[in-house]
Amino acid sequence: MAKRDFYEVLGVARGSDEAVLKGAYRKLAMQYHPDRNPGDNDAEHKFKEINEAYDTLKDPQKRAAYDRFGHAAFENGGGRRGPQGFGPDFNSSMSDIFEDIFGDFMGGQRAGGRGQSRLRGSDLRYNLEISLEEAYSGRTVEIDVPTLAACTTCEGTGAKPGTGMSTCRHCSGHGKVRASQGFFTIERTCPVCQGRGQMLDQPCTDCGGQGRRQENRKLSVDIPRGIEDGTRIRLANEGEAGLRGGPAGDLYIFVSVRPHDLFQRDGADLYARVPIAMTTAALGGEFEVPTLDLMRAKVKVPAGTQPGQRVRLRGKGMPVLREKEMGDLYVQLDVETPQNLTKRQRELLEEFQMLSRKADNSPSSSGFFDKLKNLFDV
Repeated sequence: MAKRDFYEVLGVARGSDEAVLKGAYRKLAMQYHPDRNPGDNDAEHKFKEINEAYDTLKDPQKRAAYDRFGHAAFENGGGRRGPQGFGPDFNSSMSDIFEDIFGDFMGGQRAGGRGQSRLRGSDLRYNLEISLEEAYSGRTVEIDVPTLAACTTCEGTGAKPGTGMSTCRHCSGHGKVRASQGFFTIERTCPVCQGRGQMLDQPCTDCGGQGRRQENRKLSVDIPRGIEDGTRIRLANEGEAGLRGGPAGDLYIFVSVRPHDLFQRDGADLYARVPIAMTTAALGGEFEVPTLDLMRAKVKVPAGTQPGQRVRLRGKGMPVLREKEMGDLYVQLDVETPQNLTKRQRELLEEFQMLSRKADNSPSSSGFFDKLKNLFDV
């Protein structure tokens, strides 16, 4: 029976790129794999057929020969792999597929040889505590960050000056070693070069071949006005230096705002509790409170103020982050009961109490006790 066109076998167009070829092969290989179709000769034949097609088309040189001469390019011993077997590149093909499927799950990047010799540095976290006043006005702070910085002796390469790197002999520069187990090939990171594909001829004596050394770095950090507790600031490329010249990680600064003695914050609004005398609450008055803009604001107390009543001061709260708006300040009035009365003060209060019985000065309490009396009267 004449062989089918390899592009037709995979169901792709002739101009398809490598990604399309691999995607089509992966889908068909999973569909017709013998383990999924035990005893199905037709599925086994198709599986061998798509494997032969992919082995040819994934190789640029073989694909070019096939595009020009068709199946005749591999006749007479010219690299032919017929449907009688899976071919010498079957393990390689299946390894590519399983790497695509499980690569991210098993650890992210491929060991892929020389590209892996430059690993990205780790991200760092720095906890920064500031005052509420600093959060209000914003400022630039200097921080001291212990980190791994690029080695100045070897300029981050890890190699002793005047020396270089050579291909790992154990994995031939692939960064992986393969072991066949029946149908499949299991790939593992090369234990000699740790997946980098290259070995240092002579490591740098100052950094031990790592390309980085421990040191403290001083950085300036801009704290914007209105920043909130728990905000995270990212400084790109200010983390640990990459291994052997790899890109640096990032530095994440977690900002916490210390509790204030007077103000409590909720978003852009501030809250303060201020005790006032009973007479001030009854007669009315005013007082001043400090604000975070280093000024003082007047608070007017209306006559007859009740405990817990709030006075709103517009625009006296926190700045809204990266906006021109300002929050408000809410002053809660806590009415204080007088203590340690003198004899004269007690006499005056008793007289006031007698007069209050004839006038409705406390409607809430009077109404409450009237309800209790009606409730329990039988």
